[in-house]
Amino acid sequence: MAHTDHQTMRRVLRREIAGTIGLLTDEQDFRAMRRYRSFTFDNHTVYLQQVEALLRTRASQGSHTAIALFDPQEYADFCTDTGLDPDIPSSRTRFTAELATTGPTLPYDGRPLTELVPDLIDEAVRQATWEYASTLLARLGSCASCGEDIGRAAFARASDILVRILDTAHPGNRHLVCSVTATPETLLSVLHADISADGTTELDEAEALEFTTVLALGLATHSPGGLVMRTSTPGTTTDRIYGWRLRGEGLEPLTAGEVFDAYCTDIESGDLISPESDVDYCVPPDLGPVGPEHGHHR
Repeated sequence: MAHTDHQTMRRVLRREIAGTIGLLTDEQDFRAMRRYRSFTFDNHTVYLQQVEALLRTRASQGSHTAIALFDPQEYADFCTDTGLDPDIPSSRTRFTAELATTGPTLPYDGRPLTELVPDLIDEAVRQATWEYASTLLARLGSCASCGEDIGRAAFARASDILVRILDTAHPGNRHLVCSVTATPETLLSVLHADISADGTTELDEAEALEFTTVLALGLATHSPGGLVMRTSTPGTTTDRIYGWRLRGEGLEPLTAGEVFDAYCTDIESGDLISPESDVDYCVPPDLGPVGPEHGHHR
């Protein structure tokens, strides 16, 4: 492709950026956008290369750019709702500006797109999980006998439980996974809690909110599910893994054997997986008392 073609493509992209770029991350989404005549790219790989070149140029000029996921179906719906023509670049710019305020974004930090895109997709999945779990919690309404908001009570209890889990965990870096069997699919949430040099726990607030919401949904609906904690302490070679199953509105400790079985079984096939070396599968610490149960609504 001629050098002038690359310049033209970059100019087209530059016109559609207003501090945020909506990225077509996969081939299928890219093909969906090609039905618009004003979308002039015909090769997904070249498109990604041009986006990356433009991001590097903007960064070198001191411009900050956020990256969002561009979903062609959401774009078409947006144009229908707002009465915009989907086949003009300014409509894509309007939609991307909307993404910057409502959707998950990541700041371009100089890493290759191949490294940034998985993080962006994780962020989008996390936000979708939180929105879905929040909606289900809100639908539970109020307790018939006492009038208390069931979702709010469950969220308060889940927050108490999370605080107790982090307070009783060994010092170091914690990786906590919550799974709740919901309809139509299992909800999975991951929380990273690292200990800083001064001994305080460092949490990502959005991650913690989503995690607590998923746990609250499991508690409020008495759904099957579980929590698994993995702690890694700098300077030691052995990680500790332990967990609980969701039981009623609380947690029930798993035995060391149950944790071992859970970690050493392939979820898809049921086949055994070799246990990791330098891992201690153990019973969880006693959480002590957590917030009051609310048992009237079942």
